Amino acid sequence: MTTIQTQPIEGQKPGTSGLRKKTKVFMQPGYVENFVQAIIDATGGAEGKTYVLGGDGRFFNKRAAQVILKMAAANGAERVIVGRDALLSTPAASNLIRKRGTDGGFIMSASHNPGGEDEDFGLKFNTSNGGPAPESVTDAIFARTKDITEYRLLGADDADLSRLGEQSMGGMVVEVVDPVADYATLMESLFDMATLRAMFAGGFRMRFDAMHAITGPYATEILENRLCAEKGTVINSTPLPDFGGGHPDPNPTWAKALMDEMMGANAPDFGAASDGDGDRNMVVGRGIYVSPSDSLAVLAANAHLAPGYAGGLKGVARSMPTSGAADRVAEKLGIDCFETPTGWKFFGNLLDAGRVTICGEESFGTGSDHVREKDGLWAVLLWLNILAARGESVAEILNAHWREYGRNYYSRHDYEALPLEQGQAIMAGLRDKLGDLPGTEVQGMRVKSADDFAYTDPVDGSVSQGQGLRVVFTDGSRIVLRLSGTGTEGATLRLYLERYVAGPDGLDQDVQQALAPLIAAAEDLSGLRATSGRSEPDVIT
Repeated sequence: MTTIQTQPIEGQKPGTSGLRKKTKVFMQPGYVENFVQAIIDATGGAEGKTYVLGGDGRFFNKRAAQVILKMAAANGAERVIVGRDALLSTPAASNLIRKRGTDGGFIMSASHNPGGEDEDFGLKFNTSNGGPAPESVTDAIFARTKDITEYRLLGADDADLSRLGEQSMGGMVVEVVDPVADYATLMESLFDMATLRAMFAGGFRMRFDAMHAITGPYATEILENRLCAEKGTVINSTPLPDFGGGHPDPNPTWAKALMDEMMGANAPDFGAASDGDGDRNMVVGRGIYVSPSDSLAVLAANAHLAPGYAGGLKGVARSMPTSGAADRVAEKLGIDCFETPTGWKFFGNLLDAGRVTICGEESFGTGSDHVREKDGLWAVLLWLNILAARGESVAEILNAHWREYGRNYYSRHDYEALPLEQGQAIMAGLRDKLGDLPGTEVQGMRVKSADDFAYTDPVDGSVSQGQGLRVVFTDGSRIVLRLSGTGTEGATLRLYLERYVAGPDGLDQDVQQALAPLIAAAEDLSGLRATSGRSEPDVIT
């Protein structure tokens, strides 16, 4: 064991999902070592502890894994459970942490961000509940990065991560496990696998685009091997260090080939995609796209059809920018619905306290209390279970849902890689107006309220300020503007637009046309396009 002198490296502040930077930043001498030692120091040291380790297979994944193993050993860890070839989806890592009762886990991923030597890398620490470190822990990690003076590293050969079983690294056990097995077993405990096999045997067709990311082996094992879906159901199934040169973000822009197939003449019955580390999902029916907000609402309304949720839901939680569609489901079910800031860690306390069962974000993330992360493949399997139980198509289920609950027309407009100062100036300009907006009219709509969202955790009382600017109109429509914390270059400004139509008329409008007055109002209030010089968003979901 060697103690190596170091000095703080600027900018190692974890965001909502850990530390994300360009891969070459992580490849700088001492960069990973400083951050990992800060995590270990800020969480009480590694002596005698057991960790989980894995990642989404992006470039630098294997090298970083060896560094983390040698640092864990040098800091006195007893055991590290690592996925074969350093692979683990984020939900599978969360499951392993919980199942094995470990002290936490290191997850190497930048989620839906592109991968490769010239693209993005990320590293985050999940705590013993299996969820992302809460703000109190990430604040302590950041504080440690600013005064770190040394890190510890074991001088040893690399572990053989291709071989299942145990091996020694100094006094520490490195246990290499099948990354898929435990997760697949968990899914079998939640869903009616026999009914799903019968559905596929009856000619049901689907397409799952793994986007050359981590979910490929998981989807192939569960859908094709265990549920006997037709071979080739899973496409782009081999994880690649650069995700095949694509952008592993499951939305209509980046999963265009899947969207084209699902809108085509010979479309399968069901389409889905997942992201870089397997925690996000996109759902598409034949000829119809399901927004993440609607997906959350439909899953909450129908979860009881799956064996794992037959007893009903304790509650539902959604991030503030997510549409209010799930709120109406919760109201009808007579359960609580919580509105939290963006970031899965905010759901952790609610899940641990037994206050909610299903959670969701508009950014293509949905999950339940089976793990403490959002889970893309879980959401797909729950949709399949609902389709099998109801014997209806995606379009039929979605239209029936809108007739019962009304429709929340909803869209997110992303303006990516803006200069940070420009993004902050746009936010500041609208923030300064908030107090004067109530009672005024914008594009023929009267403003009911306007604020900068703050959240008080109902479990521990912690307060999170400045979580997004909201303008709500008297008809229930609203505009939300926030800076995203998941990018690695410049600023991504997200504009969220929502309009509720109770029905029965007006439920089949084009989404962007239905939202046109709000789009115009957002520009009047924020000057986003005028200030940025952008004539349109980079991504619309």
